Amino acid sequence: MTQEQNDGQAQEQLDSKSAQSLFAGYGGEELPLAQYAELVGIYGAGLATFLLAAKNANRQLPENIEVGDILLLGVATHKLSRLIAKDRVTAPFRAPFVEYEGSAGTSELKEKPRGSGMQRALGDLLTCPWCMGAWVAAGLTYSFVFRPRTTRLISSILAVTTISDWLNSAYEAAKKEAK
Repeated sequence: MTQEQNDGQAQEQLDSKSAQSLFAGYGGEELPLAQYAELVGIYGAGLATFLLAAKNANRQLPENIEVGDILLLGVATHKLSRLIAKDRVTAPFRAPFVEYEGSAGTSELKEKPRGSGMQRALGDLLTCPWCMGAWVAAGLTYSFVFRPRTTRLISSILAVTTISDWLNSAYEAAKKEAK
């Protein structure tokens, strides 16, 4: 083995030890950090693609978004995030990445991520309505720039569904209280 090869191996070992100490306490099966980084990269690439598409379409980004639209998009984001992450009907889309654990209340499921690597990272994302919220908010906001009327309509459907859910929950709570 040449001196150059020895130096290369020594540097690789040093780099490996540096990375291990930098990420000490993280990684392994519980936290697939490399795959989380890939998801962050995909999210960033989505933002870059949106900005490039807006520029190429000569779309001006809004200087501001009206408070009413922010509230509408916020409620819609909340509902769509929960539909993706918890709803029984969307379970087939999560199934490759999660394990069923049981019911989590009215029409929601309790699931846990399965597998390792990207399967696990996607399972973590798909079972977390808070995590999913950033992705849904980005999608709705990007859509709002290109198709505000359509986005308002879809967001209104989700917002009305959210209000209906709250009313159903209040009704059920009142029935229990009356007993």
